Amino acid sequence: MVVMEKSFSQKVKEELKEKIPKARHCQIAEISGIFQCLGWVEETGDKKKIVKISIENLTVREKYFILVKKAFSYTLKSQGTILVLEDQDEVKVFCDALKLFYGKKLVYERIVQRDCCKKAFLRGLFMGSGSVSSPKAEYHLDMSFSDPEKAEEVMKFMAAFEIESKVAKRKKNYIVYLKEGDSIVSFLNVIGAHIAMMELENVRIYKEVRNSVNRQVNCETANLSKVMDAAVQQIENIQYIRDTMGFDALPDSLQTLARIRLENPDVSLKELGMMLDPPLSKSGVNHRMRKLREIVEEHRSAN
Repeated sequence: MVVMEKSFSQKVKEELKEKIPKARHCQIAEISGIFQCLGWVEETGDKKKIVKISIENLTVREKYFILVKKAFSYTLKSQGTILVLEDQDEVKVFCDALKLFYGKKLVYERIVQRDCCKKAFLRGLFMGSGSVSSPKAEYHLDMSFSDPEKAEEVMKFMAAFEIESKVAKRKKNYIVYLKEGDSIVSFLNVIGAHIAMMELENVRIYKEVRNSVNRQVNCETANLSKVMDAAVQQIENIQYIRDTMGFDALPDSLQTLARIRLENPDVSLKELGMMLDPPLSKSGVNHRMRKLREIVEEHRSAN
């Protein structure tokens, strides 16, 4: 039997499932967040109202069931992936508590007056419509909504916690998304997904260290390549002088440097300078190498 590895989104939602607010006002705020994404109220022919919510994710369905039981002491009926509330007294209390008929806003202000309720509401929204990519692959978190006004409201909720998000239209939906590691860490912290937040932070640290090492290696490789190219050019100049003019045509100081360079093609200019008597600084060696190059260039121009 092949066991599929859980997605990072599913791990986050499983962690959040265990986070049940103690205060009823926070329970209602989180219920509201989930319901706004997945629920609706139907009216029957005899003008009865039925509260329904369709939740395919088992973890989210269990969380919603528990929250409703805690906040209202109601037991929801299950019709496949749909959870149903039919008792008309219970429906009235539920709809009043969630302020479902108090306008077209995403959420009624009184439900999210406290910061703790705002956090619970955002947690509900993520449970209902959110997803987050594995940080090993990329940094991306989003939540989907049916209209731009609701998406704008979610952005304002996130901005209240100094989390800057953006909106993009995807087919018929409006996606509120985060693509910066810092923002996703902040969001996970706000909704209470602290284990997932730490996992993401660990991956970020690993990536930053790896990128830093790669940059350093690339820089050192580039520098080494430049040094090697310069050494090859120096040796070619010296060989040209040896084969055309002869070392005797050079001043003693340049003769000595030319011979030592040919004998030590792989050493740095600093090491080369230490081999001279008296020793010469790196800049001094470089100055003499330029002299040798100029001699070569002048000889080639003359011939």
